[in-house]
Amino acid sequence: MTALIVVLMIVAFVVIDVLIRIIARRMAEARVRREREAVLQTALRLDFTHEAPSLKRVEVPNAVARILAVDDEPVVLDAFRKILVLAGFNVDTVESGPEALGLVQRHDYDFVFTDLKMPGMDGVEVVKAVKHLRPDVDVAVITGYATIESAVETMKHGAVDYVQKPFTEDELSDFARRLLIKRQARLEALRRPEVRVVAPAMAETTTGHEFCVAGGAFVSAGHAWARIEPDGQVRVGLDDFARKALAPIEHVELPKMGETIGRGEPLFAVRRGDRTAHFAAPVGGQVMRVNGALLEEPSSVSQSPYLRGWVCLLQPTDLAGDLPALRIGQQVVAWYQEEIARLRETTGPGAAGTPLDDWAAFERAFLQAIRSSLGEGR
Repeated sequence: MTALIVVLMIVAFVVIDVLIRIIARRMAEARVRREREAVLQTALRLDFTHEAPSLKRVEVPNAVARILAVDDEPVVLDAFRKILVLAGFNVDTVESGPEALGLVQRHDYDFVFTDLKMPGMDGVEVVKAVKHLRPDVDVAVITGYATIESAVETMKHGAVDYVQKPFTEDELSDFARRLLIKRQARLEALRRPEVRVVAPAMAETTTGHEFCVAGGAFVSAGHAWARIEPDGQVRVGLDDFARKALAPIEHVELPKMGETIGRGEPLFAVRRGDRTAHFAAPVGGQVMRVNGALLEEPSSVSQSPYLRGWVCLLQPTDLAGDLPALRIGQQVVAWYQEEIARLRETTGPGAAGTPLDDWAAFERAFLQAIRSSLGEGR
């Protein structure tokens, strides 16, 4: 009996907690809605005719996006303002295409919603003009049943989608949110640095936010590249990801001639001031030659990572056994995107292509498989 009472009390507590959370969420949503309704009523009494004769503007705190709507029917614009403001958007409305274009040139909008059938300048012309003036703005078309075919046609001119009127509050809100999700996904994709497989010489001309994978070169998890030479030896250096993260490089510590290094053991290091980053051997082997020019010109590692910036030549001891642990070509492209995302998570969105100060953290996170003299598991 006691156990049953305990179980019932636990269930009651859980139910009460859930109810409290639901009520709190609904109260918060109701409060936000009341605040937006108040802003809507206040904003409609403001005068913006100095910008456009028919302009009405409503701005809410923490808006999710900014929309400009153009339609020659004031009742439709009234509905747009009420629905979209309550959904969390900043909304400007005007009654003609020329007014809309004037505002597009002076303000930053995320979306322009335009009616198709308007006197003077119709929606097709608005779509074309907006995409010409501001290609970054997404344009959606407002259409009736009789003009759906024309609305679809506007997508050839850059419109992203259309909404059919009459629409309900939920339909318009859902439509705007879908557009916002698509826009955010597209902008995020555009922000991703480009990663390309190129000839080794091309790496010398890339920008800070463009990453190059040298064609024919294998890349280790510790961001060292390995290229098999015609005589069977392996040329080694640091890859484009590492050189962009660590540049400028002031000194290169070369391996010792004749030394035999196992895969994953420290092979060479780079320095800037008191910072040092160690790179592991991508393959095991004996050091047959080092690039002594790097002692005089260490910047070559950053300026020409796959050509003049090579570090050493190895005579591999078990190349067939080491190669499966390396990536090449498109495998590196996909992996680079993951590495760039990780770097941004730890150092901020501007980190890709931006020199880092905390080399020790970078080594721990990205220069894997360092062991031996640096200590097991480092």
